[in-house]
Amino acid sequence: MPADDIQRAIALLLAGKLVAFPTETVYGLGADATNAAAVAKIFEVKNRPATNPLICHVADASVAKRYAKSWTAIADKLASAFWPGPITLVVEKTREICDLATAGGTTVGLRSPDHPLALELLKKLDRPLAGPSANRSTRVSPTTAEHVREELGDAIDLILDGGPCRVGIESTVVSVTDDRPAILRPGGISREQIEAVIGPVEFHQHVHSLETPAASPGQHVIHYAPLTPAYRFESSQRHLITTTHAAVINCDADPAVYAQSLYERLRFLDSQSFRAIYVEMPPDEPAWLAVRDRLIRATRPIS
Repeated sequence: MPADDIQRAIALLLAGKLVAFPTETVYGLGADATNAAAVAKIFEVKNRPATNPLICHVADASVAKRYAKSWTAIADKLASAFWPGPITLVVEKTREICDLATAGGTTVGLRSPDHPLALELLKKLDRPLAGPSANRSTRVSPTTAEHVREELGDAIDLILDGGPCRVGIESTVVSVTDDRPAILRPGGISREQIEAVIGPVEFHQHVHSLETPAASPGQHVIHYAPLTPAYRFESSQRHLITTTHAAVINCDADPAVYAQSLYERLRFLDSQSFRAIYVEMPPDEPAWLAVRDRLIRATRPIS
């Protein structure tokens, strides 16, 4: 990526424009999180409900602390262990983060992404970058720059191409506002990894209506979904599938490999004019928690 592309991205962001950028999880649709008018454009382009807060990206913990009203010892431990990386820390925000970015709430999800291009952009920008996935609301997240171009086209001002995303599903979101940390969304860092650093954590698998402000992204009933009708099934239900003009995604890889390719596969099948997509559910085991969460929100039960 030429250096002048980074400089162009910074100039656009400081002017209140939108820039799509790569992370290790999915591509983000970026706007200056301190600029309410710029953040409003994210919601407009994505057709995203105002009740769904945005994750804000920062270069490192030192920047995060500038925009956190309080930064707990637990937050410090998790940032030291996993940043840059696919974990978002929900903390009390300062007023510099615009209220629209946090669905009107007093907390904000901050994370430092593990992608060299994103980190270079964030270090030079030196402020928080609101960055939900760069796709239409509820649809399949993008894991390549081409996915962003296909879906959003000229609605955004610049796309920084950093290649395919390495993790492929969104970050783990952890609330660290008090002494009872809780996972609000499973993701690229497992509960076991987190507990190895800070001890026991709660797991809150919320499902919010569109009318209710959420504490974290990814908590609405429908999310990550293809346009083609998609159905989930257990292996014991395979006999219920009619494969005529339909596609089947089998659970045929380890969790990390499956997660990295999931959105790519869903997007490809969505482009093939099938009447339905059937997805075999992976086992209900800790290693599959994040993938199962995405599939439950992206599909309907087969019966």
